[in-house]
Amino acid sequence: MNDDLDDYLNAPLCRLDDLADPGSKGFLYKGQTLLAVRQGHRVFVYENRCPHRGIPLEWVPDQFLDSSNRLIQCATHGALFLPETGECVAGPCAGAYLKQRKCTVGNGQVWLD
Repeated sequence: MNDDLDDYLNAPLCRLDDLADPGSKGFLYKGQTLLAVRQGHRVFVYENRCPHRGIPLEWVPDQFLDSSNRLIQCATHGALFLPETGECVAGPCAGAYLKQRKCTVGNGQVWLD
């Protein structure tokens, strides 16, 4: 592979400092629409798609959390998801899960595994 392609394939999702604590942010990463949620030094990454209707979760850019900053919330139907697992705990898709992308935090960067 050439160096440019290697850099592209190994690019971090973001810097840890790019995410408020607690907070969330949306990303377009290698053609995928993702969201990241930060809780302290832990970061959870999911595809930005509600399992109920397959639509994006936010109605305002980077606003994925409820007013308590503890749960991911679908802006369309109010479904609530646990940031740690992506499980829907309230709403029309209760028991369903967001599609998680495994990630690693290292050297101040968030990397997708």
